[in-house]
Amino acid sequence: MRIGMRVQYSGGFREAAQEIGDLEKAGLDMVSIAEAYSFDAVSQLGYLAAVTERMELTSGILQALTRTPTLTAMTAAGLDFVSDGRFTLGLGASGPQVVEGFHGVRYDAPLARLREIVEVCRMVWRRERVVHEGRHYTIPLPPDQGTGLGKPLKLINTPVRERIPITLASIGPKNVEMTAEIAEGWEPIFFVPEKARETWGASVDAGLARRDPALGPLDVRVGVPCAIGEGLEGLREQSRADLALYIGGMGARGKNFYNELTVRYGYPDAAATVQDLYLSGRKDEAAAAVPDEMVAATSLVGPRSWVAERLAAFRDAGVTTLVTSLVQPDRADRLRTVEQLKQLALDL
Repeated sequence: MRIGMRVQYSGGFREAAQEIGDLEKAGLDMVSIAEAYSFDAVSQLGYLAAVTERMELTSGILQALTRTPTLTAMTAAGLDFVSDGRFTLGLGASGPQVVEGFHGVRYDAPLARLREIVEVCRMVWRRERVVHEGRHYTIPLPPDQGTGLGKPLKLINTPVRERIPITLASIGPKNVEMTAEIAEGWEPIFFVPEKARETWGASVDAGLARRDPALGPLDVRVGVPCAIGEGLEGLREQSRADLALYIGGMGARGKNFYNELTVRYGYPDAAATVQDLYLSGRKDEAAAAVPDEMVAATSLVGPRSWVAERLAAFRDAGVTTLVTSLVQPDRADRLRTVEQLKQLALDL
């Protein structure tokens, strides 16, 4: 099991980048940069490429629907170049709240679009002339839709790799099935090991049945808050606010994918309560209504022995990469946590 980290830079990105060098020496395998409606992930990944040597750099995630497929491919090839072949392209459809509300782009047919985007990216990286006729993207643009001057082109540069790994963030049944079929990696959210099989197993199996063996085994990447030590219950509780934000606030009623996932996990009453409270502005009460069991199950915050048990549960559920959020405020504590977590993973 590989150990990664989501970069937290509330105190400053340069300071976070400096710490990442020490974490790399401690055994950290990868870092992931998020992109919501914050700073873009691309510029920061380029910065990290210059100050790291070994670890994988991942976009976690680029919003696929707000970029053209070829721009996505160019960006990935550029990041792979400046990192000497250490980049993984994390993609996701995000949701209408961000795609339409912040970008002004229609949230339309996300699964079909993602499949086409992956096809075009791989075509670009092979330096083929890009000719794609899909339901949602046509390259080059046909004469009746443009000037008629467009012609098939191929990437000028030769990429470091003609197949850059792609990880798709997905939680819905059809989206997970597609991910298992076409992507090197899968990034679910709020992963509860004991409920993963009943929640996603059928979708993963269906996708794997159609998977090209050349893609290799599916890399299951799971994000978790992490801190190892005694008396850290308060740090575990901090994740309630994030859970409440997604379950209650990331979408309208009937259009919240994370709320639907919570229902599928077996918490329908809690999902409804959290959403009601959050949408009425009672955010603290919404956080308090997140089930204790869900808070603990999606976390690796606690004593070393407890973390070791939970780590084994994640492994048994098929997780191959842990993408941690290091929640301890002290830099030395975060470094020790990575060292301990790396050792616990090796012991498994």
